[in-house]
Amino acid sequence: MNRPNTGDAEVPEPTTAERVHSLLSATSSLTVRALGEHHDLDTPVSVRGSRLRLRAPLDAPLTAAAAGATEGIAIVLDVTDVAPVAVRDRVRARLTLAGRLHLAHLADDGLSVHLRVDVAHAVLATPYGTGALTAADLAAAAADPLARQEAALLTHLADDHADAIHALTRLLDPALLSEHPDVRPLALDRHGLVLRLDHPHGHRDVRLVFPEPAADADDFGHRMHDLLTAARHGLPAHRS
Repeated sequence: MNRPNTGDAEVPEPTTAERVHSLLSATSSLTVRALGEHHDLDTPVSVRGSRLRLRAPLDAPLTAAAAGATEGIAIVLDVTDVAPVAVRDRVRARLTLAGRLHLAHLADDGLSVHLRVDVAHAVLATPYGTGALTAADLAAAAADPLARQEAALLTHLADDHADAIHALTRLLDPALLSEHPDVRPLALDRHGLVLRLDHPHGHRDVRLVFPEPAADADDFGHRMHDLLTAARHGLPAHRS
């Protein structure tokens, strides 16, 4: 895969810490490695500074282990970011996060508990490279404002607006389209939309940058309108 780039031009995109926040805020499942075991959890994750909050069943072995450790237990969290749209190589990123897990308190349902993870450090691996961050890096960042709506927005684009995706290809270098690739939306954030160009011999990802960042999901519609206007009128667009 080729990493989107514009030579020496600076392409606006989320930082590694922002990507980690966004991935955590949007995930609903993860794996906890602790005490030589792997524990799969279906749980939302909330991030406060450099601390995470998870939920686990009251009768889960992980809960019992945390309850019996006054200083917490050393854990590694694994989270996989999978594209919501069907494309080749759907894994967009893998997050590995190390820290200490503590029992927080019983949940209101009486059947699960809240667990707290004090983050020590994390590594985010993508097809483009690997980025490491500390607890301080995580605490200083926030999730992208579109992170929780990204999956719904991407699937809506792919399923209901194939004409718009086709129109956006007019903003691409014609050389990228010479093999007639299948073009699908792969990712989006406040800075822009990433398209996946799939062809028989591989694929390439191309970022189309919004004229200005999107503030929220409603604003995303306006930013898409800006790109489509540029495409339909042959105006230049920032791309990578």
